[in-house]
Amino acid sequence: MATVNLSDYKPLQLNDAGSFRIGIVVSEWNDFVTYNLRDGAVEVLKAEGVDPENIKIFKVPGAFELNYASMQLCKEGVFDAVIAIGCVIRGETPHFDYVCSAVAQGIKDCNILTDVPTIFCLLTDDTKEQSVARSGGIHGNKGVEAAATALQMINFKKNL
Repeated sequence: MATVNLSDYKPLQLNDAGSFRIGIVVSEWNDFVTYNLRDGAVEVLKAEGVDPENIKIFKVPGAFELNYASMQLCKEGVFDAVIAIGCVIRGETPHFDYVCSAVAQGIKDCNILTDVPTIFCLLTDDTKEQSVARSGGIHGNKGVEAAATALQMINFKKNL
């Protein structure tokens, strides 16, 4: 795992995060980006006190497969939240638009069809440089934000 800079991260300071169970689905496509996002998410979860044994990582081939894997994790009823991590970089064909839209819809479906908060952490950039900038570069690490969002949504659900 890469070293993640959490200097700009403001801790949530949740009292019961140690018992939270988080499933992280990571696309292997564009892994030079997705693994940095994964590492950022894991570092935040650990920093907030989530037991490392309660953080489970599942790899899928590409962004499109995030939907299936995330839905399966939601249906299992084992996880308090699921984080879907991927990266799609625009090419010369409409493939980018179809994949990005499908993943957004699939993660939305997880959220409305199951009782498990599912966090959308799919970078949809025009260039590799933009993706790198958002996965630990000058624009931070969106995996850090996704983990914080997962924790906040678990807390939201527990406080209903």
